[in-house]
Amino acid sequence: MEEKQKQQQEQIKEASKPEVTSNDNTNLNPNQIPKKKNNNNRGRRKKKPAESLRIVPLGGLKEIGKNITLLEYKNEILIIDCGFTFPEDEMFGVDVVIPDFTYLKENKEKIKGLIITHGHEDHIGGIPFFLRDINVPIYGTKLTVGLIKNKLKEHKVVADLNVIEAGQVFQVGSFSVEAIRTNHSIADALAYFIKCPAGKIIHTGDFKIDYTPVDNEVIDLARFAQLGAEGVDLLLADSTNAARPGFTPTEQVVSRTIDDILTKTEKRVIVVTFSSNLRRSQKIMEAAIAHGRKIAISGRSMENVIGLGKELGYINLPKESFVDIRKIKNIPDKNLLIISTGSQGEPMSALTRMANGEHKAVQLKKNDVVLFSSTPVPGNEKTVTNVVNKLYELDVQVIQSDIMDIHVSGHASREELKLMHTLVKPKFFMPVHGEHRHLNEHAALAENLGMDKSKIFVMNNGDALTLKGKSAVQTKNAVQAGAILVDGYGVGDIGNVVLRDRKLLSESGLIIAVATVDSASGEIVAGPYLVSRGFVYVKDNSAIMNDATAVVEKSLNKCQQEGIKDFTSMKSKVRSELKAYIYSKTKRNPMILPIFMEI
Repeated sequence: MEEKQKQQQEQIKEASKPEVTSNDNTNLNPNQIPKKKNNNNRGRRKKKPAESLRIVPLGGLKEIGKNITLLEYKNEILIIDCGFTFPEDEMFGVDVVIPDFTYLKENKEKIKGLIITHGHEDHIGGIPFFLRDINVPIYGTKLTVGLIKNKLKEHKVVADLNVIEAGQVFQVGSFSVEAIRTNHSIADALAYFIKCPAGKIIHTGDFKIDYTPVDNEVIDLARFAQLGAEGVDLLLADSTNAARPGFTPTEQVVSRTIDDILTKTEKRVIVVTFSSNLRRSQKIMEAAIAHGRKIAISGRSMENVIGLGKELGYINLPKESFVDIRKIKNIPDKNLLIISTGSQGEPMSALTRMANGEHKAVQLKKNDVVLFSSTPVPGNEKTVTNVVNKLYELDVQVIQSDIMDIHVSGHASREELKLMHTLVKPKFFMPVHGEHRHLNEHAALAENLGMDKSKIFVMNNGDALTLKGKSAVQTKNAVQAGAILVDGYGVGDIGNVVLRDRKLLSESGLIIAVATVDSASGEIVAGPYLVSRGFVYVKDNSAIMNDATAVVEKSLNKCQQEGIKDFTSMKSKVRSELKAYIYSKTKRNPMILPIFMEI
């Protein structure tokens, strides 16, 4: 019994020994080593691969105009802006140039909406052409939507237009879009903060930082700073004035200058400005009223925009202050101000017609004062200069922005861009809206502020930037992008060949060689006859035209002798020999068009 109790006591002692916790298990029996629990895979979810967001500019890079940018997330596309640009000098007969919408047409079922930053033509001008093939909801501020409505009426196109306000957050597919107030040379300009599961983006639109705007609607810098503190993956920012030092002056400067001019002159004043700059037009008209002047409006686009401004409540001036442009003859010069289109020297604009003496209601006279409250858009310098010279020939007093402060830019200069970058603090940066030099200047600015060069992307239209997690990758020529030329009702039917022919016609003219040929024998039945347009004046150059006719006849006879009866080959031979003769005699290369009729 005692032996049994002893064994029980030994077992109790053994059971009460503390558990082994030492890391030194060398002398322990393997069965005594405590086994660690492996919790590595228990309850742990596998990380999902990072989702991607693709940014694709179809226009607006390395050019001024036709701004359009796509954001692609999964099977959804959000479009920012849809503008056009004006043709270059060598695009003879072309009205406007729009983006290539091929990629969007191929993926139109993915498009969830189009958001517009502001109402300038280079941001809304392409919409009527876009809507011919693709109908999606369009979002913009009250003025922007009003301008789009007017444009769509002209083109007889309907759209799903939605009015938004600064500060509003709305959903477009998987994209959460927040409208942020900015300042620009048109009212109701916006930047956008766009968020989806794959990233956060700010697109500034065209902007400047004006602490004293004429409408008292100051840019929302606090919101940009707040978003920067929360984290922004990519900033797309206006680059137009990236090379211009300092700050862009406030719009108030223009108001003060125009008021000063009206105080000092009793002459008739014609103010030329962009029709879309509604706030400036309003201040000009307010100054006119304050100085006892009636206001006359000249130019269809100016009439339309000011009419829209009255309708939407942006302009609230006494009706009796306005006078019909056709009824200004009996108003004394000191009591009249005309606000007009034509700031870019457009051939059919109101000011150009005045300068050419072709305006039905306004005949310019000595000492009239013409104020250019604008600067030439790049590429328009020559046309503006031509109009200015004609004004000087009429002894008109011309005041331009390089003489007095009658115009300020709507785009941020370097110090404003620095402030935007400092507030937003983006992980990646893509300069937009500008020619190549503007984009490069903006990229250099971001680098000087401390951003890693590898995180800055100067891109071309059609390239793609893919955000995925903490990385951003640029892909060259990811989608088709280019320029589509609009000529009258024709969209895209004018290509390089047609432009080359138009250029050739403009430089050296046209010669048509006409002959009637027997299809069986190849013998000339009638002709050849030569018709010239834009090459030489035939009556004064009969000798060369007679010799050229002989060259064509000789060439056709050769074809008959050599048994050439194929009209294509005959035309090629005539064209080649006539071209060589004409060049040897005149050093010109007119277009040569053989026309053969067979019997």
